[in-house]
Amino acid sequence: MKRTGKILLAVAAALLILIGSIAIGSVNLTPGQVVAILIAKLSGEPGTIDPNLSSIVWGMRFPRAVLAFLTGATLSASGTVMQSILKNPLASSYTLGVSSGASLCAALVMVTGFTIPLLGLFTLPAAGFIGGLATVFLALAFASRLDGKMENQTVILVGMVFSLFVNAILTLLTALSREHLQQMVFWQMGGFSGRDWSHVAVMFPILVISMLVLQRFTPEMDIMSFGEEQAMSIGVDLKRVKLILIGVAALLTGTAVSLVGVIGFVDLIAPHMVRRIFGSAHRLVLPLSALFGGAFLMLAELVSRTVLAPTIIPVGAVTALVGAPFFALVFFRGRKLK
Repeated sequence: MKRTGKILLAVAAALLILIGSIAIGSVNLTPGQVVAILIAKLSGEPGTIDPNLSSIVWGMRFPRAVLAFLTGATLSASGTVMQSILKNPLASSYTLGVSSGASLCAALVMVTGFTIPLLGLFTLPAAGFIGGLATVFLALAFASRLDGKMENQTVILVGMVFSLFVNAILTLLTALSREHLQQMVFWQMGGFSGRDWSHVAVMFPILVISMLVLQRFTPEMDIMSFGEEQAMSIGVDLKRVKLILIGVAALLTGTAVSLVGVIGFVDLIAPHMVRRIFGSAHRLVLPLSALFGGAFLMLAELVSRTVLAPTIIPVGAVTALVGAPFFALVFFRGRKLK
Protein backbone atom coordinates (compact mmCIF):
# COMPACT_ATOMS: atom_id res chain seq x y z
CA MET A 1 0.00 0.00 0.00
CA LYS A 2 1.27 3.49 -0.87
CA ARG A 3 2.09 6.01 1.82
CA THR A 4 -0.96 8.19 1.06
CA GLY A 5 -3.25 5.19 1.36
CA LYS A 6 -1.71 4.28 4.72
CA ILE A 7 -2.21 7.82 6.01
CA LEU A 8 -5.86 7.88 4.90
CA LEU A 9 -6.38 4.50 6.55
CA ALA A 10 -4.88 5.78 9.80
CA VAL A 11 -7.12 8.87 9.74
CA ALA A 12 -10.20 6.70 9.04
CA ALA A 13 -9.29 4.38 11.92
CA ALA A 14 -8.91 7.35 14.29
CA LEU A 15 -12.34 8.69 13.26
CA LEU A 16 -13.93 5.26 13.81
CA ILE A 17 -12.37 5.03 17.28
CA LEU A 18 -13.64 8.56 18.04
CA ILE A 19 -17.20 7.66 17.05
CA GLY A 20 -16.97 4.37 18.96
CA SER A 21 -15.72 6.06 22.14
CA ILE A 22 -18.68 8.46 21.98
CA ALA A 23 -21.27 5.81 21.11
CA ILE A 24 -20.32 3.12 23.65
CA GLY A 25 -21.12 3.59 27.33
CA SER A 26 -23.82 3.08 29.95
CA VAL A 27 -26.26 4.28 27.28
CA ASN A 28 -25.25 2.84 23.91
CA LEU A 29 -25.85 4.91 20.80
CA THR A 30 -25.63 4.09 17.13
CA PRO A 31 -22.96 5.78 14.98
CA GLY A 32 -25.77 7.52 13.11
CA GLN A 33 -27.11 9.03 16.33
CA VAL A 34 -23.65 10.24 17.30
CA VAL A 35 -23.07 11.90 13.93
CA ALA A 36 -26.56 13.47 13.94
CA ILE A 37 -26.05 14.92 17.43
CA LEU A 38 -22.63 16.33 16.57
CA ILE A 39 -23.91 17.90 13.34
CA ALA A 40 -26.91 19.38 15.18
CA LYS A 41 -24.69 20.87 17.88
CA LEU A 42 -22.09 22.25 15.48
CA SER A 43 -24.72 23.73 13.18
CA GLY A 44 -26.79 25.17 16.03
CA GLU A 45 -29.97 23.50 14.77
CA PRO A 46 -31.08 20.89 17.35
CA GLY A 47 -34.07 19.72 15.29
CA THR A 48 -35.58 16.52 16.69
CA ILE A 49 -32.49 15.45 18.66
CA ASP A 50 -33.24 14.03 22.13
CA PRO A 51 -31.89 16.63 24.60
CA ASN A 52 -30.84 13.92 27.08
CA LEU A 53 -28.79 12.09 24.46
CA SER A 54 -27.40 15.41 23.27
CA SER A 55 -26.29 16.22 26.82
CA ILE A 56 -24.59 12.83 27.18
CA VAL A 57 -22.72 13.19 23.89
CA TRP A 58 -21.80 16.88 23.94
CA GLY A 59 -21.44 17.39 27.69
CA MET A 60 -19.61 14.19 28.65
CA ARG A 61 -18.41 11.77 26.01
CA PHE A 62 -17.29 14.05 23.19
CA PRO A 63 -15.05 16.33 25.30
CA ARG A 64 -13.65 13.26 27.08
CA ALA A 65 -12.81 11.60 23.75
CA VAL A 66 -11.31 14.81 22.34
CA LEU A 67 -9.20 15.29 25.47
CA ALA A 68 -8.00 11.68 25.25
CA PHE A 69 -6.96 12.26 21.64
CA LEU A 70 -5.18 15.52 22.47
CA THR A 71 -3.40 13.91 25.42
CA GLY A 72 -2.22 10.98 23.31
CA ALA A 73 -1.07 13.36 20.58
CA THR A 74 0.73 15.54 23.11
CA LEU A 75 2.59 12.67 24.76
CA SER A 76 3.47 11.04 21.41
CA ALA A 77 4.88 14.27 19.97
CA SER A 78 6.98 14.69 23.10
CA GLY A 79 8.21 11.10 22.85
CA THR A 80 9.12 11.58 19.19
CA VAL A 81 11.31 14.55 20.10
CA MET A 82 13.06 12.73 22.95
CA GLN A 83 13.76 9.65 20.83
CA SER A 84 15.16 11.90 18.11
CA ILE A 85 17.43 13.84 20.47
CA LEU A 86 18.74 10.78 22.30
CA LYS A 87 18.73 8.48 19.22
CA ASN A 88 17.13 5.79 21.37
CA PRO A 89 13.77 4.09 20.60
CA LEU A 90 13.21 3.56 24.34
CA ALA A 91 13.69 7.21 25.27
CA SER A 92 10.78 9.40 26.35
CA SER A 93 9.98 12.40 28.50
CA TYR A 94 9.49 9.97 31.37
CA THR A 95 13.04 8.73 30.87
CA LEU A 96 14.47 12.19 31.57
CA GLY A 97 12.22 12.82 34.57
CA VAL A 98 9.95 15.36 32.87
CA SER A 99 6.84 13.48 33.96
CA SER A 100 8.03 13.15 37.55
CA GLY A 101 8.88 16.83 37.86
CA ALA A 102 5.58 17.85 36.30
CA SER A 103 3.72 15.49 38.65
CA LEU A 104 5.40 16.93 41.73
CA CYS A 105 4.67 20.56 40.87
CA ALA A 106 1.09 19.75 39.85
CA ALA A 107 0.60 17.89 43.14
CA LEU A 108 1.89 20.91 45.07
CA VAL A 109 -0.68 23.10 43.28
CA MET A 110 -3.44 20.61 44.14
CA VAL A 111 -2.47 20.41 47.80
CA THR A 112 -1.96 24.13 48.37
CA GLY A 113 -4.76 25.36 46.11
CA PHE A 114 -2.32 27.89 44.67
CA THR A 115 -3.58 29.82 41.65
CA ILE A 116 -1.89 32.48 39.55
CA PRO A 117 -4.60 35.15 38.96
CA LEU A 118 -3.56 36.02 35.42
CA LEU A 119 -3.32 32.38 34.34
CA GLY A 120 -6.45 30.88 35.90
CA LEU A 121 -6.97 27.44 34.33
CA PHE A 122 -3.42 27.57 32.95
CA THR A 123 -1.91 27.53 36.48
CA LEU A 124 -1.77 23.72 36.60
CA PRO A 125 -0.12 23.20 33.17
CA ALA A 126 2.23 26.10 33.92
CA ALA A 127 3.27 24.39 37.16
CA GLY A 128 3.70 21.11 35.31
CA PHE A 129 5.82 22.79 32.63
CA ILE A 130 8.05 24.49 35.21
CA GLY A 131 8.48 21.28 37.20
CA GLY A 132 9.18 19.16 34.13
CA LEU A 133 11.58 21.67 32.63
CA ALA A 134 13.45 22.18 35.92
CA THR A 135 13.86 18.43 36.40
CA VAL A 136 15.12 17.74 32.89
CA PHE A 137 17.60 20.63 32.91
CA LEU A 138 18.89 19.63 36.36
CA ALA A 139 19.36 16.10 34.99
CA LEU A 140 21.17 17.44 31.91
CA ALA A 141 23.39 19.70 34.03
CA PHE A 142 24.30 16.79 36.29
CA ALA A 143 24.94 14.53 33.30
CA SER A 144 27.24 17.13 31.76
CA ARG A 145 29.32 17.17 34.96
CA LEU A 146 29.64 13.38 34.86
CA ASP A 147 30.25 13.17 31.12
CA GLY A 148 31.45 16.18 29.20
CA LYS A 149 30.41 14.60 25.91
CA MET A 150 26.83 14.12 27.18
CA GLU A 151 26.62 10.56 25.87
CA ASN A 152 23.03 9.43 25.46
CA GLN A 153 23.44 6.52 27.88
CA THR A 154 24.65 8.89 30.58
CA VAL A 155 21.75 11.28 30.00
CA ILE A 156 19.18 8.46 30.18
CA LEU A 157 20.71 6.96 33.34
CA VAL A 158 20.85 10.31 35.14
CA GLY A 159 17.30 11.10 34.03
CA MET A 160 16.04 7.82 35.47
CA VAL A 161 17.83 8.50 38.77
CA PHE A 162 16.30 11.98 38.98
CA SER A 163 12.91 10.52 38.11
CA LEU A 164 13.12 8.00 40.95
CA PHE A 165 14.22 10.70 43.41
CA VAL A 166 11.39 13.09 42.47
CA ASN A 167 8.88 10.22 42.59
CA ALA A 168 10.02 9.48 46.13
CA ILE A 169 9.27 13.10 47.12
CA LEU A 170 5.89 12.85 45.41
CA THR A 171 5.08 9.63 47.30
CA LEU A 172 5.99 11.34 50.58
CA LEU A 173 3.79 14.33 49.73
CA THR A 174 0.90 11.99 48.87
CA ALA A 175 1.26 10.13 52.17
CA LEU A 176 1.31 13.38 54.18
CA SER A 177 -1.69 14.93 52.38
CA ARG A 178 -4.38 12.59 53.72
CA GLU A 179 -7.24 14.90 52.77
CA HIS A 180 -6.09 14.78 49.15
CA LEU A 181 -4.93 11.14 49.22
CA GLN A 182 -7.66 9.60 47.06
CA GLN A 183 -7.56 12.43 44.51
CA MET A 184 -3.78 12.30 44.17
CA VAL A 185 -3.54 8.51 43.98
CA PHE A 186 -6.17 8.33 41.23
CA TRP A 187 -4.55 11.26 39.44
CA GLN A 188 -1.15 9.54 39.48
CA MET A 189 -2.74 6.59 37.66
CA GLY A 190 -4.21 8.86 34.97
CA GLY A 191 -7.80 9.23 33.86
CA PHE A 192 -10.38 11.40 32.13
CA SER A 193 -13.29 11.23 34.59
CA GLY A 194 -14.71 14.66 35.35
CA ARG A 195 -12.83 16.31 32.50
CA ASP A 196 -14.74 18.71 30.26
CA TRP A 197 -14.34 21.36 27.55
CA SER A 198 -12.32 23.62 29.87
CA HIS A 199 -9.50 21.06 29.88
CA VAL A 200 -9.70 20.79 26.10
CA ALA A 201 -9.48 24.58 25.87
CA VAL A 202 -6.22 24.52 27.83
CA MET A 203 -4.53 21.64 26.02
CA PHE A 204 -5.57 22.39 22.42
CA PRO A 205 -3.71 25.72 21.91
CA ILE A 206 -0.60 24.41 23.66
CA LEU A 207 -0.53 21.34 21.40
CA VAL A 208 -1.12 23.33 18.20
CA ILE A 209 1.57 25.93 18.95
CA SER A 210 4.06 23.25 20.06
CA MET A 211 3.47 21.18 16.92
CA LEU A 212 4.06 24.22 14.72
CA VAL A 213 7.35 24.91 16.50
CA LEU A 214 8.45 21.26 16.32
CA GLN A 215 7.53 20.98 12.64
CA ARG A 216 9.90 23.87 12.01
CA PHE A 217 12.76 21.78 13.44
CA THR A 218 12.05 18.50 11.64
CA PRO A 219 15.03 18.94 9.24
CA GLU A 220 17.36 19.33 12.23
CA MET A 221 15.86 16.23 13.86
CA ASP A 222 16.49 14.27 10.65
CA ILE A 223 20.11 15.41 10.56
CA MET A 224 20.66 14.68 14.27
CA SER A 225 19.49 11.10 13.77
CA PHE A 226 22.67 10.47 11.73
CA GLY A 227 24.89 11.57 14.60
CA GLU A 228 25.82 14.75 16.41
CA GLU A 229 29.23 15.11 14.77
CA GLN A 230 27.70 15.05 11.30
CA ALA A 231 25.02 17.51 12.39
CA MET A 232 27.67 19.93 13.68
CA SER A 233 29.69 19.58 10.47
CA ILE A 234 26.61 20.62 8.47
CA GLY A 235 26.18 23.67 10.68
CA VAL A 236 23.40 22.68 13.09
CA ASP A 237 23.58 24.62 16.36
CA LEU A 238 23.12 21.51 18.50
CA LYS A 239 22.99 23.24 21.87
CA ARG A 240 20.32 25.73 20.76
CA VAL A 241 18.26 23.11 18.92
CA LYS A 242 18.40 20.67 21.84
CA LEU A 243 17.34 23.31 24.35
CA ILE A 244 14.37 24.35 22.22
CA LEU A 245 13.27 20.77 21.51
CA ILE A 246 13.63 19.65 25.13
CA GLY A 247 11.78 22.77 26.30
CA VAL A 248 8.84 22.11 23.96
CA ALA A 249 8.79 18.41 24.92
CA ALA A 250 8.72 19.40 28.59
CA LEU A 251 5.83 21.79 27.93
CA LEU A 252 3.84 19.07 26.17
CA THR A 253 4.42 16.42 28.83
CA GLY A 254 3.94 18.88 31.68
CA THR A 255 0.59 20.00 30.29
CA ALA A 256 -0.66 16.44 29.79
CA VAL A 257 0.44 15.26 33.23
CA SER A 258 -1.02 18.32 34.95
CA LEU A 259 -4.43 17.95 33.34
CA VAL A 260 -5.08 14.20 33.23
CA GLY A 261 -2.43 12.59 35.45
CA VAL A 262 0.41 10.23 34.66
CA ILE A 263 -0.19 8.04 31.59
CA GLY A 264 2.84 6.09 30.47
CA PHE A 265 4.04 4.23 27.36
CA VAL A 266 1.97 6.21 24.81
CA ASP A 267 5.04 8.31 24.00
CA LEU A 268 7.03 5.09 23.48
CA ILE A 269 4.56 3.05 21.42
CA ALA A 270 3.24 5.60 18.88
CA PRO A 271 6.57 6.99 17.52
CA HIS A 272 8.04 3.50 17.28
CA MET A 273 5.05 2.14 15.33
CA VAL A 274 5.00 5.14 12.98
CA ARG A 275 8.69 4.77 12.16
CA ARG A 276 8.16 1.09 11.37
CA ILE A 277 5.27 1.86 9.00
CA PHE A 278 6.14 5.23 7.45
CA GLY A 279 9.92 5.53 7.74
CA SER A 280 12.05 7.93 9.76
CA ALA A 281 11.44 11.33 8.10
CA HIS A 282 10.30 13.56 10.96
CA ARG A 283 8.05 15.74 8.80
CA LEU A 284 5.79 12.66 8.70
CA VAL A 285 6.80 10.93 11.93
CA LEU A 286 5.87 13.90 14.12
CA PRO A 287 2.25 14.49 12.97
CA LEU A 288 1.53 10.79 12.41
CA SER A 289 2.86 9.90 15.86
CA ALA A 290 0.42 12.47 17.25
CA LEU A 291 -2.39 10.84 15.24
CA PHE A 292 -1.47 7.29 16.29
CA GLY A 293 -0.97 8.30 19.93
CA GLY A 294 -4.30 10.12 20.01
CA ALA A 295 -6.17 7.16 18.51
CA PHE A 296 -4.42 4.71 20.85
CA LEU A 297 -5.30 6.71 23.97
CA MET A 298 -8.94 7.13 22.86
CA LEU A 299 -9.11 3.34 22.52
CA ALA A 300 -7.46 2.87 25.93
CA GLU A 301 -9.96 5.30 27.49
CA LEU A 302 -12.84 3.35 25.95
CA VAL A 303 -11.47 0.06 27.29
CA SER A 304 -10.89 1.57 30.75
CA ARG A 305 -14.57 2.39 31.28
CA THR A 306 -16.24 -0.51 29.46
CA VAL A 307 -14.29 -3.72 30.07
CA LEU A 308 -15.29 -3.89 33.78
CA ALA A 309 -18.27 -1.51 33.69
CA PRO A 310 -19.52 0.10 35.85
CA THR A 311 -16.04 0.04 37.44
CA ILE A 312 -13.63 2.42 35.72
CA ILE A 313 -10.04 1.24 35.35
CA PRO A 314 -7.35 3.96 35.40
CA VAL A 315 -6.26 4.66 31.83
CA GLY A 316 -2.63 4.52 32.91
CA ALA A 317 -3.13 0.88 33.91
CA VAL A 318 -4.52 0.02 30.47
CA THR A 319 -1.63 1.68 28.61
CA ALA A 320 0.87 -0.01 30.95
CA LEU A 321 -0.62 -3.46 30.25
CA VAL A 322 0.05 -2.86 26.55
CA GLY A 323 3.19 -0.77 26.89
CA ALA A 324 5.25 -2.92 29.27
CA PRO A 325 5.34 -5.98 26.94
CA PHE A 326 5.95 -3.62 24.01
CA PHE A 327 8.90 -2.05 25.87
CA ALA A 328 10.35 -5.51 26.54
CA LEU A 329 9.88 -6.53 22.89
CA VAL A 330 11.70 -3.44 21.59
CA PHE A 331 14.48 -3.80 24.17
CA PHE A 332 15.24 -7.47 23.54
CA ARG A 333 14.91 -7.12 19.77
CA GLY A 334 17.48 -4.31 19.93
CA ARG A 335 19.86 -6.54 21.91
CA LYS A 336 19.51 -9.36 19.38
CA LEU A 337 20.35 -6.98 16.52
CA LYS A 338 23.57 -6.10 18.31
